[in-house]
Amino acid sequence: MSLNASGGLVHRGKLLIHIAENGHSFELDCDESTLVEAVQRFTETMAGIQLNDQLLLCGDLKLESHEPLGAYKLPSDEQEVFCFNKARLQNNAIPPPPEQVEIHDIAEPPSPSSAQDPHPLDTAMDPALKALPSYERQFRYHYHCGHAIYSRSIRKIEICQRLLREQKVQERAMEIARRNLDHFFRILNQNYMDFLKCYSQQHRIHSDLLVNFPRDIEKLRSCKLHPALQTPTRKCLLDLVKEENLRKWLETCSCSHKQFENKVSQFKHVFKKLKHDVEDLFSSKASLPIRDLELMIKEHDRHANEQRSIMQSLSKDVSTVKKLVDECLSTQLSSSLRPHDAVSALGPMYDVHDKSHLPKMRACDRSISDLLEFCTNKKNEMSVFVHSYMQKIAYIQHAIKDVRLQFNAFSEAIKRQDAVFEGLNVVHNIGRAYRASLSEVVRRKACMKLYMGMAGQLAEKLATKRAEEMTRREQFLKEQSPYIPRDILNAMGLFDTPSQCDVHIAPFDNSLLDIDVGDIDRYAPQSLVGLPFKSEKQRASLSISSSGSHTSDDVNANFSREEHGSQDLLDEGELVEIAGTSKLEVENAKLKADLASAIATICFFGPEAEYGSLDDSNLDNLLKNAAEKTAEALQQKDEYIKHLESMLKAKQSQCQSYEKRIEELAEQLSEKYMQGRKSLGNNDGRYSPKVDDCRSEILDQGEGALPCRPSELMDDVSSTSEIMGAKEGLSPWPTGKLPEGIDENMTDSSGMLNPHLDSSMMDPQRDEQQLEEKDEDKMVEQCETGTSDVVPSEAPAATSLDAEVDADIVLELQRALGDRTKKLTETESSLKSALKEIASLGSELESCRKLLDESQMNCAHLENCLHEARQEAQTHLCAADRRASEYNTLRASAVKMRGLFERLRTCVNASGGVSGFAEALRSLAQSLASSANDSEEDGMAEFRACIKVLADKVCILSRQRAELLDRYSKAEAANRRLTEELEERKELVKTLYTKHQLEKQANKEKISFSRFEVHEIAAFVRNSLGHYEAISRSCPNYYLSAESVALFTDRLPSRPSYIIGQIVHIERRIVKPPIGAARPAGDQVDCPASSSSPSDSTGNRLSLDPGVGSNLFGLPVGCEYFIVTVAMLPDPAIHSPPSS
Repeated sequence: MSLNASGGLVHRGKLLIHIAENGHSFELDCDESTLVEAVQRFTETMAGIQLNDQLLLCGDLKLESHEPLGAYKLPSDEQEVFCFNKARLQNNAIPPPPEQVEIHDIAEPPSPSSAQDPHPLDTAMDPALKALPSYERQFRYHYHCGHAIYSRSIRKIEICQRLLREQKVQERAMEIARRNLDHFFRILNQNYMDFLKCYSQQHRIHSDLLVNFPRDIEKLRSCKLHPALQTPTRKCLLDLVKEENLRKWLETCSCSHKQFENKVSQFKHVFKKLKHDVEDLFSSKASLPIRDLELMIKEHDRHANEQRSIMQSLSKDVSTVKKLVDECLSTQLSSSLRPHDAVSALGPMYDVHDKSHLPKMRACDRSISDLLEFCTNKKNEMSVFVHSYMQKIAYIQHAIKDVRLQFNAFSEAIKRQDAVFEGLNVVHNIGRAYRASLSEVVRRKACMKLYMGMAGQLAEKLATKRAEEMTRREQFLKEQSPYIPRDILNAMGLFDTPSQCDVHIAPFDNSLLDIDVGDIDRYAPQSLVGLPFKSEKQRASLSISSSGSHTSDDVNANFSREEHGSQDLLDEGELVEIAGTSKLEVENAKLKADLASAIATICFFGPEAEYGSLDDSNLDNLLKNAAEKTAEALQQKDEYIKHLESMLKAKQSQCQSYEKRIEELAEQLSEKYMQGRKSLGNNDGRYSPKVDDCRSEILDQGEGALPCRPSELMDDVSSTSEIMGAKEGLSPWPTGKLPEGIDENMTDSSGMLNPHLDSSMMDPQRDEQQLEEKDEDKMVEQCETGTSDVVPSEAPAATSLDAEVDADIVLELQRALGDRTKKLTETESSLKSALKEIASLGSELESCRKLLDESQMNCAHLENCLHEARQEAQTHLCAADRRASEYNTLRASAVKMRGLFERLRTCVNASGGVSGFAEALRSLAQSLASSANDSEEDGMAEFRACIKVLADKVCILSRQRAELLDRYSKAEAANRRLTEELEERKELVKTLYTKHQLEKQANKEKISFSRFEVHEIAAFVRNSLGHYEAISRSCPNYYLSAESVALFTDRLPSRPSYIIGQIVHIERRIVKPPIGAARPAGDQVDCPASSSSPSDSTGNRLSLDPGVGSNLFGLPVGCEYFIVTVAMLPDPAIHSPPSS
């Protein structure tokens, strides 16, 4: 860390720079404020790479020359910079030079001798003492030889490790380049996939329009307009367009569709080849993995360790022999060790040195040398591989740029295709628009009804509020007027009354057609919209399955703006009676408006929604969610059905209990009455006590104290009738509570209604209107049957009682029987009401359930369709934004490039000749160099570099031109002199040669007139058209070629009347018809094998050469003619006579 001039801390450190082409690395001491340009200059000095050819990358970031290192968080110990040489990325660039390994050879010392290194013991008398210095010299020699070998081996190991590090650097550089290429290719691939998706969708739509065009015409012709819309010129939907233009539209669209399909097919082939190149590049690897080479170097480390151990042994032996020699010199040999013993011990040690240690060290050194050679070869192979790999990456990057530039053209082509197919699209959508318009009429009529009804309801609400306010004011005045005089209250303005509110709506939509929902399919059938698209079944299942878990509010919230009108007019949760209509009618009006809006919405879905495709993952998720929602909806539906079934079972059980109780009461009354008759039919002596018992028993029944079962049942019937009266507001109990002892099974079933049912199900007036005749007749018959068991016996009983008993008892029995009969009648009527109510509830529930299911299915389906359309629109919007940004970038680049080309054209057209052009070009290069910006695109930088090179070369050529002009003027003067001398001699030679040639020509050569073959002499005469035609007896249409004519007439002032020459080539041709327009590739004019045409290099242009297949000689089409090429004869007097 250091302190800069402004007082802030500056981070200093070492920046590691790697050269990608050879793996060399350098370290640079720098700080955060160091510019990248300084790093490039340092790299230029160390690696020899020009500053303009350097491309510095740190990870995925490109380092710009004008930016400081701090902008990239450099220098850092965790970051490293790779330098790529852009000059090596060119296709014709030579690979980097091979690796040169320099090893400073350490020579082994010379063999020792006593003359070079004398020792005092060399003159000793004892041979053993004489041998000791020799051993010392030999051991030292062995040590120095081993040291030299060991030093060379260590140096070679270090070089191998350096080569390994450089290869690792090259591998990391290739990985960075691969990641960079992969990043751009992923972006390109995504753009390509988006383009293919857009093109596939448009292609399917346009193909469908072309295929279905005849069917669409027939549909429009068969669909008649509404009678109110018909005119003398418009009877059907086809009359809305000009039929004479339809076929022309169809042909234009078909041709354009096919051409665009071919272009896209070619583009797909180009992209497929690019993708194949990228995959091949990513799959290519070096011949030997770096890991294997690293393991080999580690394995050879053991040779160095072995040499190190041998060196230790040699050093120890040298110390031992030196010690012995020193002891001999100092005469301090121990008594146990004599010189002869020392010499005998040194001999085996010498043999070990000479035969084991040194050969082993040399063998290890050879193995390490082989490793060094192997590493060097692998490093050179890696450098060549990196060079080739980088060139492939550069080529692919240029191909990626070319493909990216084509996206803009194809986007414009897609827009043009949409414009071309606009006419067919109009024809296809006329039926949709007509059906949608009729649906809109129905929707507006339903909404108008709701709107007017809401206005009436608002007026009623305001009138109610006004009445409440009037009552409150009158109550206030009534309470306060006794205390305050009326004139004071009047002065305070308290006697004013609210104004009457009059809601008035001006009539609107009076001109709508008089149609209903059913008339939509009549005047605009479903077939006008078109066949269901391919995934309609899947989406319909998704919509239906999700209808059970979505409420109508959720569906309406996702509809389009047409549906929001009916939602604003009437909220679904507030279905009330308005304008004299019931709740069901209000709901039906709203559902009718929603249905018409849904039909219009479906019609407005364009072909894009029909052919919109989902990804497999999205489709699987939608199917899974739809399955879950379907299961949940079905479960809720089953639960609701079970709930309704349980309610119906409860009602049926109550009805059965009513019937059983009535039957029991009838039986009890019959038995009681029969017992009374039997008791009255006994003799007179036993009559009185029986009558008293019966009377007391009847009285006890009236008081509710009889213990017998029949009396309790009669009380239950009475209590039930009282409960029915309580329902109607006639209950004898003030609080509405039931008296004790009443059976719960006899209570009114209407109190158990399901609170979740629709309000229309609980309307008593509607229930009374839906009474069933069969149940009523059945209950009446049962009541009459039950009563007939009791009533027919009254007359005989009364007759016998008048004759035998007191009349009071009979009257009392008749009253009791009449009361029970009345209660029984009331119970029967209550039962019939309950049965009718159950039947009404069942039928109403079934109809409402069907209507609800149908509405939910339709609404959910529309919601799903609308959601898909919105997703498709969002996708198109995102794609359009992205393409717009790409177009702006490309347009800015194109504008810059056009400006540069304009400046270059100005330089080319500059006055002043070659010198002016060179000066203008040099000024342009200097201007471009001064305005260079590192953030600009590679294409601009390449253009600037090309201009600079072109300016330099033009300057060089200009200087050379000036020198050549000077030399030419001198050579021209010398040539003029030589020409004069030559002309004089040529005249002489020409005269002599003419004479000789005339003689030779007359003897050897003859002109052919019957047939023409190569090496024969032919004569050609100029015809009326100015062409030279051969003179022949039976071979017409032989013409002299333009090259031969130019050869003979090049140095003549005028064209001769005839030409004689030797035939060297004959070319056969046929006259072709004239060509007025360009032909596609593959339809070129048939040309002879020996001729060449400029069209050979282009696939989409015809040859404009008038000599190939064109009629220059005035011959008819299909006529055969020959083009003859001749050479000049030696005698100029024969082949080029003067014109007469």
